[in-house]
Amino acid sequence: MFFYDPTYILIFPALLFAMWAQARVQRAFNSYSRVRAKSGATGAEVARDILDRSGLSHVKIQQIPGMLQDHYDPRVKILRLSPQVYGSNSLAALGVAAHEAGHAIQHDENYVPLAIRSSLVPVASFGSKLAFPLFMIGLVFSEVGLSWLMTLGIWLFIAAVTFSIVTLPVEYDASRRALALLAQGGYITQDELPKTKEVLNAAGMTYLAATAVALTQLLRLLILRGNRRE
Repeated sequence: MFFYDPTYILIFPALLFAMWAQARVQRAFNSYSRVRAKSGATGAEVARDILDRSGLSHVKIQQIPGMLQDHYDPRVKILRLSPQVYGSNSLAALGVAAHEAGHAIQHDENYVPLAIRSSLVPVASFGSKLAFPLFMIGLVFSEVGLSWLMTLGIWLFIAAVTFSIVTLPVEYDASRRALALLAQGGYITQDELPKTKEVLNAAGMTYLAATAVALTQLLRLLILRGNRRE
């Protein structure tokens, strides 16, 4: 079983889904990065205005290198935007900037799913790194009493899967907030709203795909563990 593992076929559909989702978000972002918002505001300007209007003037905004590395860091209360978002006035840039500002608002409001996700970060990071090595050691050396490492690996991976699941409502809520904030603030017009929504929906699909991959990986580990008991 170690050399021939038919359970790999379980994750193929999820991996294809993940590849499609990644391609879709890249295509949507690249497409709407060329469409300028009629307001003329940049991603940094929109994020700053949204934060200030929400009483979060203490949250800093920084430009960071890298493509689509945008994120909000709740530990230091800094919203970090990539160059493609920070100084651009495209619909894609405004959507991403408002989305990240939405995370800052979630943090300020103590949004429960975000709080749960933040609390899971240490164990999820630890679990994602050690789950598979421990599981494989337990699988290979199960005959000499190390099969318990398989169970430990599964529990560690469950923590990573839980983190992925909790991420879904956090990301989709941030996108919902972003679209509402953009429309209410006059940063985009009603005819620009569907285009911006397409970018955010494509980004959200990548998180859904990541969760699908994690769940099928967990199913695979459970099957391997069950077969080893036979």
